[in-house]
Amino acid sequence: MFEPWGILVILIACPLLGGLPLIGWITYALTHKQLSQVGTGNISVSAAFYHGGRFVGILAVLSEAFKGVAAVLLTRLFFPEGSHWELIALIALVIGRYWVGRGAGTTNVVWGFVVHDPLVAIFVSFFAIISFTILQSRRVVKFGVLLLFPLFVALLHISDIPRMLAAVALAGLMGWIYTKIPDDLNLPAQEAQTESLTMLEFLRGDVYDGLRQRVMVSLDEELDAAIVGEKAATLSQIKRWGYPVPKGWVLAPIDDPQLLTEFLQPSELSPLVVRSSAIGEDSEQASAAGQYETVLNVTSPQTLQSAIAQVQASYNQLSAVQYRRDRGLNDTAMAVLIQQQVQSIYSGVAFSRDPITQQGDAIIIEALPGSATQVVSGKVTPEQYRAFVLETENSSSVQLEGQGRVPQALIKQVAYLAYRLEKRYHGTPQDIEWSYDGQTLWVLQSRPITTLLPIWTRKIAAEVIPGVIHPLTWSINRPLTCGVWGELFTLVLSNSFSSRAFANGNRKAERALGLDFTQTATLHYSRAYFNASLLGDIFLRMGLPSESLEFLTRGAKFSKPSWESTWENLPGLGKLLKRELNLEKDFKRDYQKRFIPGLSQLAQEDIDNLKPSKLLIRIDLILELLRQGTYYSILAPLSAALRQAIFRVKDGQIDNSITPEVAALRSLSAIATDAKQILLEFEPQQVFEQLKQTPEGEKILQEFDELLQDYGYLSEVGTDISVPTWRESPQMIKQMFVQLMQGNEPQSGAKDAINSIFASKRKRSFIQRRVDIKGRVTEVYSRILAELRWSFVALEKIWLKSGLLKKTGDIFFLDFDEVRRLVVGEDSRLIEQLDKLVELRRSQFVQDSEIIQVPLLVYGNTPPHPLAPSALYSDQILQGIGASQGQAEGRVKVLRNLQDVPEIDRDTILVVPYTDSGWAPLLLRAGGLIAEVGGRLSHGAIVAREYGIPAVMDVRGATWLLQDGQRVRIDGSTGIVELSNDLRPN
Repeated sequence: MFEPWGILVILIACPLLGGLPLIGWITYALTHKQLSQVGTGNISVSAAFYHGGRFVGILAVLSEAFKGVAAVLLTRLFFPEGSHWELIALIALVIGRYWVGRGAGTTNVVWGFVVHDPLVAIFVSFFAIISFTILQSRRVVKFGVLLLFPLFVALLHISDIPRMLAAVALAGLMGWIYTKIPDDLNLPAQEAQTESLTMLEFLRGDVYDGLRQRVMVSLDEELDAAIVGEKAATLSQIKRWGYPVPKGWVLAPIDDPQLLTEFLQPSELSPLVVRSSAIGEDSEQASAAGQYETVLNVTSPQTLQSAIAQVQASYNQLSAVQYRRDRGLNDTAMAVLIQQQVQSIYSGVAFSRDPITQQGDAIIIEALPGSATQVVSGKVTPEQYRAFVLETENSSSVQLEGQGRVPQALIKQVAYLAYRLEKRYHGTPQDIEWSYDGQTLWVLQSRPITTLLPIWTRKIAAEVIPGVIHPLTWSINRPLTCGVWGELFTLVLSNSFSSRAFANGNRKAERALGLDFTQTATLHYSRAYFNASLLGDIFLRMGLPSESLEFLTRGAKFSKPSWESTWENLPGLGKLLKRELNLEKDFKRDYQKRFIPGLSQLAQEDIDNLKPSKLLIRIDLILELLRQGTYYSILAPLSAALRQAIFRVKDGQIDNSITPEVAALRSLSAIATDAKQILLEFEPQQVFEQLKQTPEGEKILQEFDELLQDYGYLSEVGTDISVPTWRESPQMIKQMFVQLMQGNEPQSGAKDAINSIFASKRKRSFIQRRVDIKGRVTEVYSRILAELRWSFVALEKIWLKSGLLKKTGDIFFLDFDEVRRLVVGEDSRLIEQLDKLVELRRSQFVQDSEIIQVPLLVYGNTPPHPLAPSALYSDQILQGIGASQGQAEGRVKVLRNLQDVPEIDRDTILVVPYTDSGWAPLLLRAGGLIAEVGGRLSHGAIVAREYGIPAVMDVRGATWLLQDGQRVRIDGSTGIVELSNDLRPN
């Protein structure tokens, strides 16, 4: 019995010992710094040296060494010396160290292993020191040791199989932790405690001379965008995926270029290109297209050093600084990317989605012979192509529109490259720069198309909130729905074992950090869309498969999540599971204590005699009920669907009779059956009049009225309070009643009963209870919404009588905040503008209602109208390339250079020969842009789209055809410029 007790003690005591944050306590006691809130958030030896100094670091080593030694000595109280249980104790210690103590446990293992097996420790240390001295690579040595020590254990203890297996398990665990946990040794040396620099340099193993800088970082490595910028990090990722990317190296902002310039030795035969990779550049928030310098044809170490300085200096150029301010971006730092220059035969850019139409699957490609910089510079008009990739399970093909000097086969290859890279980035549209040297199609850059983000999807939203939606409905539904989903997502994300949480020092909140759940849904064309970009990010943070975004946007199938992601989210999933298991109990409690009393109180009020202030109080009470009802209206269907999917019970085996719509239809069907027995012959238009003629018919009508009373809260669209309820508009239910009498009956429940026999009783009961709860939730939710609607209708009647509103239904064209302000009566400006506001929204609503088919996906926050015609205003037309959607009218200002910049405002249409990054500050102030050359992917076009102003490129001779002061109208979607003969000055 002694050994089992020993196992129990080891498995309990060692994780607790590992989880003790001794380093954190020591650091805080001596420096008053919380290691969990600085640097990577790790509570580790390297963090102690980095943030606390040498003395704190030494104490940290001693404290962690004590843990490792203590674990081994504790094991010897129960097991013989050298037992494999000592290694198991170290494994348990490391687990506690990682998941509770926020550290890797390296020091624990090193000192624990010295006590466990000094001979193996000596051999491993000897090889590690030699390797570290020669290779100067901490990463190589760290993982090399993990291979060596199990090998030495096997060689010296070949007959001790459990010991060998325990050593392999310990090495594997440490290796896995190293891939998951960040290291403070990778933080900038300048921010470290000065007295620790020497020690840190030695531990980092990648210093150069006395400059305390890192060795050269290449694109072959896995790079962190927070250190080297999105451009370099993305190219390294694409390169590791197997796509051709020119060989390159990265200088982080803190690195000295001397070592790199001496190593690369560029020449005429091997030129280099030096590019920016600023922190935040090429991100989903901002492209920074053309804001920073690129230097081509670098052919000597001297010019390389000069080019690096030039690129770094461009970060502080006035135009770049202004760009960051305009976009609300923080000033961070500039990394520099140096690559082998491709000797281009053909080059260009490609958008995996059309940035102008913002709809459909067209890939836009612009290409020219020579360097890709010609295309993005905007100084030359490129050849343009549209491509469509058709891919099935067994084959793929590319359909191409457009012809030119660039070979069609190459353009198709570029199209397929763009298509595959978009899929790699989970459906996020990509802006790709490419080059072809006669043999290889090289990827020079790939970044998100900022103007096409976020991606909005009607998938799911069309089922949850269908149809055209009024402002009042949306102002109530959106915050409630987004709030509940945000609560559920945060529940999962904020309770995880993810090591990513360590990096920000806030283990509970990090995974939900930066997520704005109020942006979960929006309206386009007065229809609801869900934010597929946000949901995709949430899914990835939750460890769901990478195709989650494509599931939302393209209907791709889900694969099973990995065990690792499931494990990382286990605490949060456990809390969500607890809510699911308690759903029935919680709902019954709230049903008795909140919903029934609340609905009873509402039903007893005579709302027709309430004043606006009392109606507002009533509405606030209803909204309190609705907030709780929304929670159940989301969780109950989700719970029922998950249970049904897990147990694979078919729909036909489920009884939905408690759902109010189903119950109402079944009751209506029963009444119609009775009515048919009374009226053997009847006229469909005269049914209700004919039923009044007999006592039996009168009884049928009484039953119909009772049904209407019971289910009068239902409507055609249960989630839309602007839609009249059955009680208000019984015509639809009457028509349904007549149809049932004519024989159009719903399918009998007998089939469901027969099918249910084939499912086990226990399984059906387990699921049926959730379906029943779902039905009751639907009833409560629908009743609450009906009471809410009737309250607004009562308020509208008062305002119609007083003249504040003009037409029935006007109140639904206000949002709830405006309704509240009108009731309070303190917003005189709103009252003055009320008629115009309502009429404007009603007009927009009518226009949107006429859209027969809205797009499934919408890219960006300002999508073009799907039925918008190409407007021509006169016969004097110039045709160009639509490069930034929208229309603008104003007076021309021709600028052939930036030497003499005039006053510019929103009435100014700038006409320029071309656009590069220098024109960007002007575009912010102008109303529109016309350029003589350039395409959709030139810097000017990209910046115009980011600033939201219309732009037309490639208008030949525009600077000579158009004159200062002339009025023009431009359409950035069609590429049309309409001229006017009005030459009057501004």
